[in-house]
Amino acid sequence: MSALLESIGYSDWALHALVWLPVLGIGLVLWVEEAQAKTVAFWWSMVVLALSLGLWWAFDPTQGGMQMQSTAPWIPGWGVSYSLGIDGISLFMVMLSTFSTSMAILGSFNYIQSRQRAFYALMLLLEAAVVGVFVATDVFLFYVFFELTLVPMYFIVGVWGGERRIYAAIKFFLYTAFGSLLMLVAILYLFWKAKTLLGFPTFAYADLLQVPLSGTEQLWLFSAFALAFSVKVPVFPLHTWLPDAHVEAPTPGSVILAAVLLKMGTYGFLRFLLPLFPVAAQHPTVVTTMLVLGVIGILYTAWVAAVQPDAKKLVAYTSVAHMGFVVLGVFALTVNGLQGGLIVMISHGISTGALFLLLGMLYERRHTRTIAEFGGIARVAPWFATAFVITALASIGLPGTSGFVGEFLALLGTFETHPTIAFLATLGVIFAAYYMLPMVQTVFFNKLETDENRKIEDLNGREMAIMAPLCALMILIGWNPTPLLERMEPSVRAVIERVEAAGVADAAIESGVRFVEAPPIDPEDPATLAEADVASAADADE
Repeated sequence: MSALLESIGYSDWALHALVWLPVLGIGLVLWVEEAQAKTVAFWWSMVVLALSLGLWWAFDPTQGGMQMQSTAPWIPGWGVSYSLGIDGISLFMVMLSTFSTSMAILGSFNYIQSRQRAFYALMLLLEAAVVGVFVATDVFLFYVFFELTLVPMYFIVGVWGGERRIYAAIKFFLYTAFGSLLMLVAILYLFWKAKTLLGFPTFAYADLLQVPLSGTEQLWLFSAFALAFSVKVPVFPLHTWLPDAHVEAPTPGSVILAAVLLKMGTYGFLRFLLPLFPVAAQHPTVVTTMLVLGVIGILYTAWVAAVQPDAKKLVAYTSVAHMGFVVLGVFALTVNGLQGGLIVMISHGISTGALFLLLGMLYERRHTRTIAEFGGIARVAPWFATAFVITALASIGLPGTSGFVGEFLALLGTFETHPTIAFLATLGVIFAAYYMLPMVQTVFFNKLETDENRKIEDLNGREMAIMAPLCALMILIGWNPTPLLERMEPSVRAVIERVEAAGVADAAIESGVRFVEAPPIDPEDPATLAEADVASAADADE
């Protein structure tokens, strides 16, 4: 497969196609008849998904830097370029985005009954924007894509959502837009600093990594970026927009929101917070604050989820808890922690997206999401119950599922540096069973008492086609996560090494130690060895 991809020059054009093919699909969806829009959108998204699968073979798992890079001037006077690339962190986010979009569109066939061309055009625009976020290597371009995601999601919630859709859409937009504006101020400061010190205007990510920043500058800039990404994650206590948006959004909107849009925040932690501001990222106050907020998010939202009468709102709160494990993994600042955080991001995208799809299918049948109104559905819809149970077990992190791998690595990485925090977070795994299993029991395995529940149909062919790959991935990743870990490890190690190197240099500056680059020592040359001994003695005297 690698040879085939190389023969067609896949690495040269694939990332551009992944960004712009969905945009071309918008025109096609708007051109066809209303009844054909969903079919055209689905098959177009499948083309994008198939194209993204080639990244698995085109990506070199031995390299930790950016691959498949391409750059073209966009606004040369401002130092803005159209620059794309991927590494072991963004690789999986791109594939998760294209996969989730196809499943969400297929799952919306019965749910979306009005203004279908507009809806599916917005879904494709959202796909283009989120892929752009994950492949942009110019910070200005990243910000454009980051903000662009707000537009289609706002209309998806506000037009096709539930009764309180306007309130939920505005709340979602205001929360995320406010955080993004603070990040824009920080980006402009970085641009000014780079232009002053490097001598030329640039927004290139690689150039901004070279800009020297004082500890105070890093803390302020870190705070601005962190607030924007924490709202998007969302991190407690900035999470209040999420349950409203999830509950009011149509099923495909909830799937994309959970599977992809939340990951833009945690991706921002890995891509920007740690590499750009490594001194601030390991400041004891910053690390403690982020870890504590992560633990509170895990425990508090688990308790809130346990008392929700609405199944969709229950699943919405679980997203905050899962993202809390990602925050722990990232700010543990260990390889295990970062890899665990990435696996949780992938697993959450698959399992929680599947839960929203299943709840949407259930709503299409019963037109209610109240848990108490169900019961005994497993007797009349066994395949439905099977898919739901597998998905719920993956969500709570049962061993053998994708959820367990991610949470275990995140907790292991956190235990290496903050054992008390890891112990408290482990309680979240227990609470996950406390809020998820009673819902499964009530909906599927209690007594079958009402006529409405007796008439519920089992999964049809289209729904089986949606759930089969989702459930397969939950089990496959749970049993063999090695291929994923191998591809992400070099990039994760590069991030950790940059943070650790900055910590050593900062400690050296504070202690007043001078570092002088020494010439290479030839072990066969006595004169060189003697000079090295003299230099060592001089350093010891100082």
